[in-house]
Amino acid sequence: MMRRSRMFLLGGLLVALVLAGVVSNFASSHPDGLDSSLRAGCTFDADDNITGGSCPALREQAHELETGPLAGYGVRGIDNPYLSTGLSGVIGVLLTFAVGGGVFWLARRRTRNGADATAAPTGTTATTDPTGATATAARD
Repeated sequence: MMRRSRMFLLGGLLVALVLAGVVSNFASSHPDGLDSSLRAGCTFDADDNITGGSCPALREQAHELETGPLAGYGVRGIDNPYLSTGLSGVIGVLLTFAVGGGVFWLARRRTRNGADATAAPTGTTATTDPTGATATAARD
C-alpha cells in the first residue's frame, strides 16, 4: 500500500475515533424522526413513559440484545455516561474498521506466485503510457 493511501486511512480512522469518542456526547438526547413518528398519538407521564393513546409505540417489545455489552449507546458496567458513550463509540469504530479491513483484505487482487501483475518479464522493460496501459519491450 502506498504511503499516501495509508496516511489517508489513518487520518480517516482518527477523525472517526474523535467523532465517536468525543463529539457523540454532544448529540441530541431527543428521539430521532423514527422514534418521534412512532410515538405520535401517545400520551406520556412526567417520566416520559407511555400511559395510553393510539400509537405504534404501544406495541413495542424488548429487543433480544438490549442487555448486550454495548446496548443503549453505552458500555455496560461504566457508570459515567460520558465515558460510557464515548467508549462505546470508539469500540464501534474499531470493530467496523476491523471488519471492513478484513473484507477488503480478503477481496484484494492477488497475483500468482506473489509477483507483481504489472512486472515485466526478465530481460524486458515495462513502460506505462498516460492512459495507464502497460507495454513491455525487449532490452538490448
